[in-house]
Amino acid sequence: MGTFYFKAVTGDGKVRTGKLTGDDEKLIARELRRQGLVPVYVGREQKRSFNLKMPVFEGGKRKDVLFFTQEISTLLNAGVPVDRALTISSELCERPRFRTVLMDVIRVLKGGRSLADSLATHPDYFPDLYINMVRAGEASGSLSTVFERLSEFERTRDDLRNYIISSMIYPALLATVGVASILVLMYFVVPRFASVFQESHMQMPLPTKIMLEVSGALQRYGLFVLAGLVIGLVSFRTWIGTPAGRLWWDGARLKAPVLGDALLKAEVARFARAMSTLVANSVPLVQSLGIARAILKNQKIAGSLEMVASGVKRGEGIAGPVKKTGVFPPLAGHLLSVGEETGRLDAMFARMADLYEADTRTAIKRFTALLEPMVILVMGIVVGALILSILLAITSINEVAL
Repeated sequence: MGTFYFKAVTGDGKVRTGKLTGDDEKLIARELRRQGLVPVYVGREQKRSFNLKMPVFEGGKRKDVLFFTQEISTLLNAGVPVDRALTISSELCERPRFRTVLMDVIRVLKGGRSLADSLATHPDYFPDLYINMVRAGEASGSLSTVFERLSEFERTRDDLRNYIISSMIYPALLATVGVASILVLMYFVVPRFASVFQESHMQMPLPTKIMLEVSGALQRYGLFVLAGLVIGLVSFRTWIGTPAGRLWWDGARLKAPVLGDALLKAEVARFARAMSTLVANSVPLVQSLGIARAILKNQKIAGSLEMVASGVKRGEGIAGPVKKTGVFPPLAGHLLSVGEETGRLDAMFARMADLYEADTRTAIKRFTALLEPMVILVMGIVVGALILSILLAITSINEVAL
């Protein structure tokens, strides 16, 4: 008799872990099957590599899912069976954690579950949109087409996100270097001049006096200010983690000059791309809205989809409720009206996604075009003022010496 750890899948696709006492692995596996469970792992050691709660870098997960989707799409279009396609994908996977996830999916699939239910056992990697798309593809017999659309969805979303991040790196780096340079000057360089003035007992120019006062305050209270900033930042992040705080913060960001326009268009593009993918695969409109809402990051926009879903349930269509929210740009409502009139709502959602993804890039480019010279100007003024104060001091010392 001994203790064995196990991981098994229930009839509805949920994962269960625990330990049982028995003579060997076969008896434990037989007992799990008797309880209606599908054994995934049975052993004397706890299989930590199957821990679904392990922390994984978010960007790495997105890349893993994107590559996996592209590989499965290619293999299915080549006529490779689903289980074989999954096995090949797991063998090609370079990340051990994601390879473990795929092996777990294969085990569940071979246990008699559908592909959608097998993927659903790993919600950290495969969200509701992904699962519902796969489920719709299995029901309609068009799994290869579904993975093609999912591949396009993941690719476009990843491209837009990468563009936004890469566009913001230079302004952020510029601001960081500028602030660091000013702090070094004020904390290390300026105090050396202060000692010179104190020894000379001369009358300091006003700019120099202000600079020395600021430098002294920074040395005396700098750590307290830094601690206050950290505490304030942590408190603010905690507050915006609450529903009320998050709603306020998301609404405030949409009202920000220039940047708010870019954020709105990025969210509309994300919403339209998700809806296009779902509607094209015959997922019911109300269900599609619920799934799309879950992938939106801005809670003010996501909350408005409840009103849209209520309108759809009342038979008002989708264009009218979208216009009534007052959150979406006017063009979005008009495009959806055309989609309803022509019976090509999926194509119009796709067109809307393309349009607002392009507009997001333009808005981000406009924002960085304004931000970069503004950062350079502010840093230049501050550094220039410091240098001018130092030069005035040096000039004053030379005049006293003469």
